[in-house]
Amino acid sequence: MKKALSSVILILLMALGVAVRDASAEEGLMAKPGGPSAVGRQDPGADLDMDYCYNYLAPYGTWVNLDPWGYVWCPRNMGYRWRPYSDGHWIWTDDGWTWISDLEWGWMPFHYGRWGWNDDIGWFWVPGTTWGPAWVCWRSNDLYMGWAPFPPGLEFRAGLNFAMFGMDIPGRFWIFIGCSHFMDGEIYDSVLPFERNEMIIGATALRNDFRFRGNRFVNQGMGIDAVRLATGHEVKRYSLQDVRQPGPMRMSGNTIQVYRSALKANAVIQPKAALDKTRAQQELATAKIFEPRTIPPKSETESAVLQRQSLERRLLTDSQAKDIKALSQNRLADRKNTQVTADKTKLQNDYQAKISQVTQRHQVEKQQLTTRHTADAAQVKQVFKARTTTPVEKKKK
Repeated sequence: MKKALSSVILILLMALGVAVRDASAEEGLMAKPGGPSAVGRQDPGADLDMDYCYNYLAPYGTWVNLDPWGYVWCPRNMGYRWRPYSDGHWIWTDDGWTWISDLEWGWMPFHYGRWGWNDDIGWFWVPGTTWGPAWVCWRSNDLYMGWAPFPPGLEFRAGLNFAMFGMDIPGRFWIFIGCSHFMDGEIYDSVLPFERNEMIIGATALRNDFRFRGNRFVNQGMGIDAVRLATGHEVKRYSLQDVRQPGPMRMSGNTIQVYRSALKANAVIQPKAALDKTRAQQELATAKIFEPRTIPPKSETESAVLQRQSLERRLLTDSQAKDIKALSQNRLADRKNTQVTADKTKLQNDYQAKISQVTQRHQVEKQQLTTRHTADAAQVKQVFKARTTTPVEKKKK
């Protein structure tokens, strides 16, 4: 089933374009410091396979047998409404835009494999064997930059043009931030609530630039010049240096030390412990709403969720105000360049219609956010009630 889905996707994508450009002669590179020192439970230089993958990630999450992908991994303790590629920052390297995760285990799931979403168990990772700087596609306009993880089933190889890929990625997958925050050392608190995604997707264009350098996948996304212009910041350049010890990336001067070796596939190996989907649905349902990094008192957990919700409301309101401001600035610029009275009248009418349309969409976004926040807050209380209610108390009720 998995192979069949992959084949269908590849056939559709081949119909879209031509061969990927060879990037053997490109300028490169930019980055910021990576995380802690390398972590691994295998001797340096040893070949890594799926057994290492299963064992390494087991302490950080739950393995689930999920059709049609086989064994997938769901991270634990990620906090309220976490999304892949949201807890860290971007750097520019030999291989283009490279994700630096703040999570100890992030060097593996954000550089190998694919991420997917399931309504019953939330975000899950499908293991892969090939390293990439970031398996994401891109969108942007003058206000926003965004990226989304490639879904399971898509495999890259030289000779295919994936420039248009991203048109059918689910809206939930996209992460958008204001352009000025793209080069921030930590972007988590700048990620807009996904209720904004539908409108921003419609207002942005795909900015994909994928290629191969030899057998190495390069993700240049929006391009270094576009990011420099949009953010107003110079983009520092770093080079990548291969190391034989698996673990988080490390910075040494202008060099990022990184483990990029391919992992060996082995269909026979299985995780030592894994849940079926029904059991996973029961145990992981709350992870879609919240799952604190520790198990604090109820008051502290509710407070953390409410604080995050307050931040989301502010992010939504501020970004909506920027939408309106941008429309007003565009109107003034158009009027300045228009001399004919009739044309000015048409511009004003078009502007009023656009403002009305955008305002209505903003109201929908606010209502969607309020509805989600209300439901999430209720589920937090329900979870803690279930944790603190004893069997005797349940019987009395």
